[in-house]
Amino acid sequence: MSLGTRMRGMFAGRHWTTAAALVLLLLALVLPPVPLPRNVSSYVVTFDITQSMNVEDTVRNGAPVSRLAFARAAMRDALGQLPCGSKIGWSAFTGQRSFLLLPPVEVCANYDALLASLDRIDGQMRWTNYSRIAEGGVYSAVRVAQALGSSTAVAFVTDGQEAPPLLPSDALKQDINPARVKGWLIGVGGDQPAPIPRSDAHGNRIGYWQADEVVQVPQMHASATHAASHEELSALQGHYLATVAAQVGFNYRRMIDAESLRDALLDERLSRRETVPTDLRWCPAVLALLLLVWRFMPESAVSSVRRHWRFRLRLRSRAEPVGQSDSLARGASTARLRHAGRDGRAVQQSGEYVE
Repeated sequence: MSLGTRMRGMFAGRHWTTAAALVLLLLALVLPPVPLPRNVSSYVVTFDITQSMNVEDTVRNGAPVSRLAFARAAMRDALGQLPCGSKIGWSAFTGQRSFLLLPPVEVCANYDALLASLDRIDGQMRWTNYSRIAEGGVYSAVRVAQALGSSTAVAFVTDGQEAPPLLPSDALKQDINPARVKGWLIGVGGDQPAPIPRSDAHGNRIGYWQADEVVQVPQMHASATHAASHEELSALQGHYLATVAAQVGFNYRRMIDAESLRDALLDERLSRRETVPTDLRWCPAVLALLLLVWRFMPESAVSSVRRHWRFRLRLRSRAEPVGQSDSLARGASTARLRHAGRDGRAVQQSGEYVE
């Protein structure tokens, strides 16, 4: 068999799709990243690791989990949906300081490292048991972001529990965000006050905090609606976090699921347009898969698909509106063909004319 005969056999029917799919697969292996413009962002995500974040009043996969575990799981899901070129770093907050654990790195090239380091953020990193969120944690997180560059924003994940508690007369200090760093306060936790688990220096749970073991709001400062202070219980302080966010120039959002965190991180107001290398190898790979599916599809299935699309095209063409001039021209053409049909040169069959 000659080479020409073999080539004609290869490209007859659907055999050519095998060679095309092979070329596309080779292209998928060697195609370099293509520079494309897209919206990207850079965040330092700060996790509150104080003991109130161990309250199990959030639900994941039908089971109660701690606020910190819920926040980490939501971040894990959101991380895989961020566009390449975006940068994420980790920070932990307790006491009065947000401590930078990992500076922002590109999410696609460092995805596995980000996941591994995220799983290690827990209460065992805690260096103190008190918590000053607004004047300590947020202020410290702003300074960290400012040092990393003007394009770095903050995502501060917390339940809003201040310990010792703020007094009603306490006013939020000004100039917490003098650099006007952009960011989010992300609230996590339930609405009903729940006992706060107590743990030792090694992270082992040893019961719950009792009323006489924590600082309470003095009775002279308690309001009429909150006559007794119960700082041994914890709930999401959403109203307080929203107030803090407004005063420091942040946005506030409650973390309900991974989508709520992802949408906050993808907010166009906190992103910028950049040209970043984009992996497009999936495009030729998908085309190769479609060609192979078509190549090995039974002929009966191919014929059925062809009939389906021909039928749809006929319906579409018949449904198109016809203008008055087109109608007159079609009527004149029909009259001529009918006259020709009487001479045996043409016949009319269900609206179609065949010479």
